[in-house]
Amino acid sequence: MKIRIATRESRLALWQAEHVQACLQKLGHSVQLVPMTTRGDQILDRTLSKVGGKGLFVKELELALQEDRADIAVHSLKDVPMQLGVEFELACVMEREDPRDALVSPKYSNVADLPQGSVVGTSSLRRMVLLQALRPDLKIEPLRGNLDTRLRKLDEGQYAAIVLAAAGLKRLGLADRIVQTFEPEQMLPAAGQGALGIETLADRADLREALAPLAHLPTWLAVSAEREVSRSMGGSCSMPLAAFAIWNGKALQLRAAWGEPESKLDDTTALARAQCSAAVTTHEAARQLGKQAAAQLVSGGARILE
Repeated sequence: MKIRIATRESRLALWQAEHVQACLQKLGHSVQLVPMTTRGDQILDRTLSKVGGKGLFVKELELALQEDRADIAVHSLKDVPMQLGVEFELACVMEREDPRDALVSPKYSNVADLPQGSVVGTSSLRRMVLLQALRPDLKIEPLRGNLDTRLRKLDEGQYAAIVLAAAGLKRLGLADRIVQTFEPEQMLPAAGQGALGIETLADRADLREALAPLAHLPTWLAVSAEREVSRSMGGSCSMPLAAFAIWNGKALQLRAAWGEPESKLDDTTALARAQCSAAVTTHEAARQLGKQAAAQLVSGGARILE
């Protein structure tokens, strides 16, 4: 089967697309990459939350599917909107890489070593509120651009440290840049972080069948629960929300956190938190667990965004 993959042109996006390409080629398919630049890649002077969210990274790829210029699109799952259009389908979720956040700094070995008032770069509202909870004194500044651009800005001295997804650094062979990996107890990951999702048109049963061998059900169920927390809270990729699920035997344990980026947090009690667990074997059960966590967040003071 011939399969065309729509992908962003950043080095990390191309690595992800090439990874899927190699997996599909091993299954006997003929696979071609269709690189393109998205609006999310072009708008670098404003935070994503102010220009339409991470869906900006997805829309051009979806248009390529609709116009039959590509068959599938490969995404970092944390960038995929929680509600896809009815014509699209998340047809495959692959096994997760390291889901954690990582601190990168040329001078300091961990977040505790950063001097009072240090400038830390991130454009994630989630990372902003969780960093504020860890270190209220830090000055958190916007950081946009692809991974190489962000590292260049750090090396130029614009920031004392930056926070990135560990998975991206590891996939590009840059794990040696990580000075600290945040455990989920310190900084809870974003919904879907570290996982690759493959999107198709909803009526492409042939592609669903071709992609089935790449799917990893434990990861898919975990991220289904995480994404449902976000969907229940308003569905934006740019919310100050963390959601992360792990398996404990047959039970899926889901934790979530919500904070207000404009507030001056003085301790972790300023965050709304949720934790729940259930035996999960289906996507519907995973989504129910996500709804339960979202209800706990609301009970703790989190806002559902309209």
